[in-house]
Amino acid sequence: MNFRFQRAPRRSASSAILSRSLLAVSIAVMVPSAPAQAPLDPPKSGLTNPRAIVFSPATGKVYAVDTARGAVQVYSGASPGASRDPRRVPVGSAPVSVAVNAANGIAYVANAGDGTVSVIDGSSDSVVARVPVGSHPYSIAVDSATGKVYVTHTYSDQLSILDGATNTATDLKTGGSDLIAIDSQRGTIYLLGYGGAVKVLDIVSGQLTERPVGRHGWGLTLDDATGRVYVARIEDAALAALDGASASAPAVLAAGAIPCAIAVNSKANTLYTANYGENTVSAIDAKTGRVTATVAVGDGPKAVAFDASRNRVYVANTHGDSVTVIDAGNNSVLATVPAGRSPYALAVAPGSDRLYVANEAEGSASTAIDIGAIHRQGQTRPIPPG
Repeated sequence: MNFRFQRAPRRSASSAILSRSLLAVSIAVMVPSAPAQAPLDPPKSGLTNPRAIVFSPATGKVYAVDTARGAVQVYSGASPGASRDPRRVPVGSAPVSVAVNAANGIAYVANAGDGTVSVIDGSSDSVVARVPVGSHPYSIAVDSATGKVYVTHTYSDQLSILDGATNTATDLKTGGSDLIAIDSQRGTIYLLGYGGAVKVLDIVSGQLTERPVGRHGWGLTLDDATGRVYVARIEDAALAALDGASASAPAVLAAGAIPCAIAVNSKANTLYTANYGENTVSAIDAKTGRVTATVAVGDGPKAVAFDASRNRVYVANTHGDSVTVIDAGNNSVLATVPAGRSPYALAVAPGSDRLYVANEAEGSASTAIDIGAIHRQGQTRPIPPG
């Protein structure tokens, strides 16, 4: 399998910023199971930021970036009678990702357009600080145990570290990276770029090491329960699995064509991958590495999320303008529902009757979907995806 990467041409300010810094604009992929070995097209707009929408367990709110308007949309919650319409909070220029401190409810927004991080009070939803961090911040994550905030940058080898107590930032040279995952329990940060390795940063010592995971990683997910880290490899329809900060070679797990997002069901030790290249979701036994089920979903799945309280899997079908709901108990499709234009990231509010979706199309930054009827019906007759 042969991949060629190059920087994407600028289309518009918001759509370009929402895309990964390096886009797979020319991918020659051969599907092993297809007799004719037909080529697959890459995601048309690249892999957009998976942290564009998040749920805050401290406040019950959901935050979604509104890149075009320089704002964050805040949903107050999913309790009976709560409004489905979000409140718009102005932040910096062209926000692309958001993270929350689970301990105190403070939200942090990476503003790619002006090189700042906006700090939002979780109670009042007001911006209390805007911290300069350098050009093109991309992905952001919070270590709730220490209160530190970590920000990656496109076109840069710096990782910005923001002190949540003082709202001041310092930089650490880590090499180019886009995606980030923080294991607060074990004091480890994982950084993924396009260099074929995951960088592992020890929070206490500051030691930085590299772990080879294979070329063209396009998704990074941490299993908080086990400390295992998974990387989706679009080149060979597989996942690389790292056993925490161990120096052992990564295990390789099978997936579907062009896997670009991963969700973890820790209780069942099962992984779910959104396979953009074949419009499916793979259910993978994390212990054996075998695919236990392949579920047909909608057109262009780019994001996947697991709701442990409902035992449901949600899949954002970017080209289908829909979300597919899967019963994780038997891997059957319960419904495929409208989800706004070009959904590309998901936020699950555990136990809620609403699912929150980030929309890539300009003018429709996010959507709140009522899925209560699907939950109440349980295992109903599956509705074909589309």
